[in-house]
Amino acid sequence: MRDIMGYIAVKYPCIWGEIYNAQRIARAEVEMVEQMDLLARMAARMPELSKGQKRIAQFLTEHYDKAMYLTAAKLGETAGVSESTVVRFAIELGYEGYPHLQKALEATVKLKLTATQRVASASDRLTKGGQHVLGAVLRSDAERLLATAQAIDEESFDKTVEHIISARKVYIIGGRSSTTIANFFAFYLNLMVENVVPINASSSAEVFEQIFRISDGDLCIGISFPRYSQRTYKAMEYACAQKATVVAITDSTNAPIAEFADYTLIAQSSMLSFVDSLVAPMSVINALLAAVSIKRADAVAESLDRLEQLWSEYQVYASGTSRQIQQQADAEQSE
Repeated sequence: MRDIMGYIAVKYPCIWGEIYNAQRIARAEVEMVEQMDLLARMAARMPELSKGQKRIAQFLTEHYDKAMYLTAAKLGETAGVSESTVVRFAIELGYEGYPHLQKALEATVKLKLTATQRVASASDRLTKGGQHVLGAVLRSDAERLLATAQAIDEESFDKTVEHIISARKVYIIGGRSSTTIANFFAFYLNLMVENVVPINASSSAEVFEQIFRISDGDLCIGISFPRYSQRTYKAMEYACAQKATVVAITDSTNAPIAEFADYTLIAQSSMLSFVDSLVAPMSVINALLAAVSIKRADAVAESLDRLEQLWSEYQVYASGTSRQIQQQADAEQSE
């Protein structure tokens, strides 16, 4: 086939130009459809859908927060159609089947669900069947950890560790709900390597003031989970444009920052309420810290010995019982 196309290109350049343009337009149309979220796809295809499929689309548009957890049979029952109609509906929208539509629905929920809607959805889900909230949340976190362990790319993980050790500077950014784990990561990594630059993502201006020198040889690690921070996205875009190595720690290869990543570490998050569970992302970061400490065991041990001396000399950490600590404080004050 390739030989035939090459022959046409040489022998009949005008025809080849038309074929090439047609292929380019077709690819663009396919990419456009793939990039459309579920709600946009349904709106675009609504006039062509059957009566039953329109009922499904109407229900998903109005109740996408509740529909995410429904099986094809249950969705069909709720919308008043058969399970097979639900499956055909998914295919009609361009998905391979209902499971792929469910994934698109989950992505829609992550991007569009408001905090108020999250609370309502979590209330229904976490107390379903009379289960206790504590057990439901712990089981959900355990499931996310297991799913992360089974799916994460170990090669990307190892490459990330190598770049952390070899990079001229390691920039770490996480906005909104990811700020805390980004700070945690930067704090402990700074005890192991000398080149860590934690980025304060409180404003767009501050972000770019802190990373404007990033370039080839540097590493930028972005941490972003729903609802995704626009500032983290822009910072990753800039780092990629400046030829820095980019690592994304996020929940999906379809997450915004994954677009710019050389390596993507997928950690499962779950929508427990208006607060997202970041247990699995924190575990992945703990694993990165452990791997770096193993790779640089001698240097890390030397640094920690020096730090222990400083911590002891300047009484950074409390020691003894609360009574002993108070007595020591009283004695220092009297001096």
